[in-house]
Amino acid sequence: MDNVLMYESPFSEKNLKNNTKKYREVKIIKPTDSKLVDSIEEAILKSGLKDGMTISFHHHFREGDYLIGYVLESIRNLGIKDLIFAPSAVVNLNDVDFVSYVEDGTIRSVQASGIRGELGNYILREGLKEPIILRPHGSRPRAIESGELNIDVAFIGASSADDYGNATGAIGQNACGTLSYSVVDSKEARKVVIITDNLVEYPCSPIAISEDNVDYVVKIDEIGDPEKIAKGAARLSKKPLDLKIAKSVVNLIKNSGYFKEGFSFQTGAGAIAIACTKYLRDAMEESNIKARFALGGVTGMISDMLNDGLVEKVLAAQSFDAEAAKALADNPNMIEIDTSFYANPHNKGCAVNKLDIGILGALEVDLNFNVNILVGSNGKMLSGIGGGPDVAAGAELPIIAVPITRKRTPSIVDKVFTICTPGETIAAVVTEAGIALNPNHRNYEFLRDNLEKSNIKLHTIEELRDIAYRITGKPDEIRTKDREVAMVEYRDGSIIDKINQIDFDYVDALSDWTD
Repeated sequence: MDNVLMYESPFSEKNLKNNTKKYREVKIIKPTDSKLVDSIEEAILKSGLKDGMTISFHHHFREGDYLIGYVLESIRNLGIKDLIFAPSAVVNLNDVDFVSYVEDGTIRSVQASGIRGELGNYILREGLKEPIILRPHGSRPRAIESGELNIDVAFIGASSADDYGNATGAIGQNACGTLSYSVVDSKEARKVVIITDNLVEYPCSPIAISEDNVDYVVKIDEIGDPEKIAKGAARLSKKPLDLKIAKSVVNLIKNSGYFKEGFSFQTGAGAIAIACTKYLRDAMEESNIKARFALGGVTGMISDMLNDGLVEKVLAAQSFDAEAAKALADNPNMIEIDTSFYANPHNKGCAVNKLDIGILGALEVDLNFNVNILVGSNGKMLSGIGGGPDVAAGAELPIIAVPITRKRTPSIVDKVFTICTPGETIAAVVTEAGIALNPNHRNYEFLRDNLEKSNIKLHTIEELRDIAYRITGKPDEIRTKDREVAMVEYRDGSIIDKINQIDFDYVDALSDWTD
């Protein structure tokens, strides 16, 4: 962790690496060779995994994932220790005791977009042998392609695959939709293992992970819980507060100057974001406006807009529900993209650079418009960084949609606990109490001039902070200790913030201040 580069600006070139470091092994596969192995344990042994190496996974199966637990238990049984655990994200998996793998020495450190559940809270409370690294979605492929993060063995779950390693998440009894997060792992890891519960005849189609990047294929009984993998559709919130904020967001968009024929957008899958998608659709139909493309994580509402002709194309980096996963298989204009294409700032052009509108969430926003999406006022890891910093940097109109308070916790504060997205990349904050434009955003004057023609009343961020504090009072700061337990990386690889070990003896005394 020595000689780390600290954050300077959204498009600094100080950390730019011009040459991709090739780490993967090259070998010849003869026509008579088979990639199929009988078990996960056999695949681990054949991969040459040893103490101190780095393993990776993807999180497209979300809370329904069985694969990570199977692999970690096999690694433990083989006695392999001191690993860097580098999934795209750690989600809540009730059947996997991640902390036990830390305490018995199987896992030494973690690098991911987010670490939810008991493992995240354990890291904030206890810390690991070395600080973990938290990266936005665009930074992970950048780190892997540059050689900053070298993956020894990538374990890639697929809802369908053939015996040569062609794999997809679009079909099969446990379809999860895209496998976008794992594409860079398949291209750059030293060894790649595909694990599936649906082995199909060659060639598997559509191909998300291709055979020329795969070393071994394992067939297991069940890859995950279908009740928790893209089950159903992400539903519209019925909460009046969520709907009010969403209506304000769409009203801002309609009057921003960016709402016009052929615009592009990314909304997301949170409660407010889904409501924004619904009201955005209504506004498009009312104004007879169509979007050129939608980007990022896809819900059934977005796939419906595609099928109904309101959106020309969808560039899908994740499928959030069964409807979106089905559209990936059925509609050729639902295009699966990998996360380097999506958001890597150090390739030759990523998709977020073409965005007009991006709607993002937050736990808290401060007077400089800095965004915290990681650590809540209860001192717990509540979310992951995700693609927020990438969308904010690329979009013309990046909007934070957030309630002014959550229970007794203000969402607009003097200073956020952890900076995940730099304030200069945020154009507007929308709450039920009002809207604030960021005077330091590159499009401020354009937005201000357009909004002055509307009936939208604008507030300063200080005024929104004051409203929040009148409701909740000014919160006490979370007390921390001297030890660094996490480093928050910006999309270019620089460190935008660090998280110190949290003093939970103090936080527990503030149990009323919860999100």
